[in-house]
Amino acid sequence: MLTDKTSAERLVDQTLKQVVTDLSAWRQAHPTQPILLGHGGGSFGHYWAERYHTAQGIIDDQSWWGVARVADAMARLNRAVVGACLDAELPAIGIQPMASGFAKAGEIQQIGTQQIATLLAAGTIPVVYGDVLLDTVQGCTIASTERIFSALVSTLQPSRIILLGEQAVYDADPRQNAAAQPISLINRTNYATIIARLGGSHGVDVTGGMRNKVEAMWQLVQHAPQLEIWICGPQQLHSALSGQLNGPGTIIKLD
Repeated sequence: MLTDKTSAERLVDQTLKQVVTDLSAWRQAHPTQPILLGHGGGSFGHYWAERYHTAQGIIDDQSWWGVARVADAMARLNRAVVGACLDAELPAIGIQPMASGFAKAGEIQQIGTQQIATLLAAGTIPVVYGDVLLDTVQGCTIASTERIFSALVSTLQPSRIILLGEQAVYDADPRQNAAAQPISLINRTNYATIIARLGGSHGVDVTGGMRNKVEAMWQLVQHAPQLEIWICGPQQLHSALSGQLNGPGTIIKLD
C-alpha cells in the first residue's frame, strides 16, 4: 500500500499522505484513544530479503549482508512514515523491532512490549514495522508486521486491528477476474473454505501475501476472542477507525 512492490524501494507518497491526514483528523477528534501503527516491508525490505534469502536464516557468506540491507531499508521506510506523521501533527515514534526482539526457529520469543505500552500510555504513537530479527537457531529471520502484532496482542489487548492495503479479501483474484466479490466476514463458519481459495502476493513479498496474512490473523483471533481484524483500503481508514466500513472490506473475527 505505502510502496510499489513491483519496483525496488519506491514509496507511494500520495497514499502515505492520505493515510496520515485521515489519521490526524481522527486523532484530533479522539485525543485519548491509544494508537499503535505498523507498516510492512513493501518494496523496501522485501526486495533485499528476496535477494539474500534472509527469511531462510544465515545460509552463506552473504547472509549478514542481507541482514544489514533489510535492516537499513526498513529503518529508512520507517523514518519516512514517522516523518509524515510528525508533519501531520501526530506524535509518532519509530520502534525498531530488532533492537528489542529475538526469535527462535522463526518464531518471535521477545519483543519490546513494555516500551510500546509505556509510549501508548504517554499518548504518543509508536510505529513498529516488519523487520529482520536475530534468531537463536538460524541466525536471523523475517518477522512480518502481522507476526509482530500477534506477539504484542496478549499484553496490549487491542479490540481492533486495521490492516490497510488490499480493498478486502475477495472470493477470486480481482486483478484477474472482474466478477470477484469482496468477502465481508470471515469467521469459524467459512474460514476453511475461504483460505483454500486465497493466493499469494502481487510483486515481491517474502512473507507470503494475503493468504499468510489471513492465516496469521485467524490464529490471532483464536487466541484473542475479543479482537476483530479489519482489512480495507486506505480510503476506508477514517470510517474503519470509527467502527464502520463504507465500502469494500473484510472483518475477521471468531464468531
